[in-house]
Amino acid sequence: MSGGLPPTPGRCDDARMKLGLTLGYWGAQPPTDLVPLVQEAERLGFDAVWTAESWGSDAFTPLAYLAGHTERIRLGTGIVQLSARTPTATAMHAVTLDHLSNGRLILGLGVSGPQVVEGWYGQPSNRPLARTREYVDILRRAFAREEHLRNDGEFWPLPYTGAGSTGLGKPLKVMTHPLRADLPIFLGAEGPKNVTQTCEIADGWLPLYYSPWRPEVYADQIAHRKDGFEISVSVSLTVTDDVESGLLPVRTSLAFYIGGMGAKGQNFHTRLMSRMGFEEEALRIQDLFLDGRRDEAIAAVPADFADEISLVGPPARIRERLAAWEDSAVTMLNIGARSVADLRTAAELILG
Repeated sequence: MSGGLPPTPGRCDDARMKLGLTLGYWGAQPPTDLVPLVQEAERLGFDAVWTAESWGSDAFTPLAYLAGHTERIRLGTGIVQLSARTPTATAMHAVTLDHLSNGRLILGLGVSGPQVVEGWYGQPSNRPLARTREYVDILRRAFAREEHLRNDGEFWPLPYTGAGSTGLGKPLKVMTHPLRADLPIFLGAEGPKNVTQTCEIADGWLPLYYSPWRPEVYADQIAHRKDGFEISVSVSLTVTDDVESGLLPVRTSLAFYIGGMGAKGQNFHTRLMSRMGFEEEALRIQDLFLDGRRDEAIAAVPADFADEISLVGPPARIRERLAAWEDSAVTMLNIGARSVADLRTAAELILG
């Protein structure tokens, strides 16, 4: 398995590593144990809980439910898809949920891929950087509530005066006063330009894959991030004496995303793995997966790559490898525990 040299220290401050709980999105049916699971995470000192959305359950509603059953843990959307809602609709959701949770919302946003953007939402997926910048700018000004909202941008003109307009639209302020004008916005970003922009316009970054053994992959992009900027990474945490077997679910997930979540030449995950030093392997995984040879695609995922972006092995090995994460720019590790026992193990290993 991979070892390598220790990463270059990159954390903005000396704060200890935070721990988050990733709930993801629902499958065919909603989970039945969200409340006790999140309440235990809060009791154990987890900093945040994250929900997601794809083309099923939404990211906001579960957090509103959890807000009523918790007191301290931060509530993050990881991520809300930009094409699902106009910026002002997202602002309304965020303002409402931030009030209901007494200021605990982290608004995580991302563009998603063309298959979802165009196939599910019926929206164009071109120019994602420009769309993200305009979207975040509208949110910031809506939360600030300093003036009636106007936007002369290309994607979300306010008021709308284009084809079909009645000409009766008027600039408005969000009616409910935001609890916080500086409500934190995190962005899911992968490409170098997107990460650079994220460090410029957002309060945090939600990477897809991050290896503390390869800090050079994003070193230039995050070098000028502001004080307090958070980097919150999801990792697979598996305590086992059989590292190879423990990495199998990670390799299976990687094969699916790198091989199937996108088209040939239009898969952000494939491109990211390539930039992280595994270009030949990434392209082979994609070819095998798209050819229907999924078992071979999984086998083609390098164990070293899966190992670098996860925490797998006996407790002593995990603690040893945690040092690399703690010396990195990452500020929070998010784990996908599905039981109270898993939560307690993660808290013991990561929080001490």
